[in-house]
Amino acid sequence: MRGVLRKTEKLKRLIPVTDRQWAKFDLLRTLVRRDLEARYKGSVLGNLWPLVNQLAQLLIYTYVFSIVLKVKLSLHNVPENNFTFGLWLFAGLLPWIAFTGGLTQAASSVINQPNLVKKVIFPLALLPLVPILSAFIESALGLMALIVAIALTTHTLHITLALLPLVWLTQLLLTTGLGYLVAGLTVFLRDIPQTLAVFLNIWFYMTPIIYPASSIPEAFRGWVFWLNPIAAISEVYRDIVLVGEIKHWSEWGVAGAISVIVFYGGFTVYKRLRPAFADVL
Repeated sequence: MRGVLRKTEKLKRLIPVTDRQWAKFDLLRTLVRRDLEARYKGSVLGNLWPLVNQLAQLLIYTYVFSIVLKVKLSLHNVPENNFTFGLWLFAGLLPWIAFTGGLTQAASSVINQPNLVKKVIFPLALLPLVPILSAFIESALGLMALIVAIALTTHTLHITLALLPLVWLTQLLLTTGLGYLVAGLTVFLRDIPQTLAVFLNIWFYMTPIIYPASSIPEAFRGWVFWLNPIAAISEVYRDIVLVGEIKHWSEWGVAGAISVIVFYGGFTVYKRLRPAFADVL
């Protein structure tokens, strides 16, 4: 315990944050841990269930598309085998799973915690962050399974994996910004979660995840990438994990800029609506 405390104090000195900010970070970490524990409380496998679910999806997609349907996909720097399409599909699905899982749960994060909302001292900005980070951590387990599967099937691990934290930052900014927006609006418009579910279904099929971007007509392909940051993020995931070469630098840059704008806009809306939360709930 003393060693942990010493490491914590050392980390606090290295990171330029105030004691109040550090206390919020510590509270957020505790809330995320409790959220993950509550999801699988009483189950035999416990927190291993997210990994089991991700592995099951990886095996199902690989079996259906690569073995049953025999879909072939040729990728640069990727040895073509029976598992290529399944791995490619799962690599694109991972950021989408984290994005939609966190966003849909964030929409109800405020209205599901009326007791915390009515506490004057509780930092309400943390509420939408908890389900978003929980979903992100669960998807990270699937990413680990994917990397292991790629290493076993292609006998290659690309150095581009070191760029994953930068992609995660883009993804988290986008998800958090939209999460703040829908969480704040849901307090006043309870139809937001249902509307969001419909919107995400449409968004999914407008994103080249289950089909290659090359199948989109060339006249519209650029618009899809420039206006749909999730499309760019999914492609960069594939570039980093599978190909080992970033082919979508410009799209990634635009997605990053959009994510920053969405984060700032979503948080601003949430901050302005926040004083009325307690009265409405």
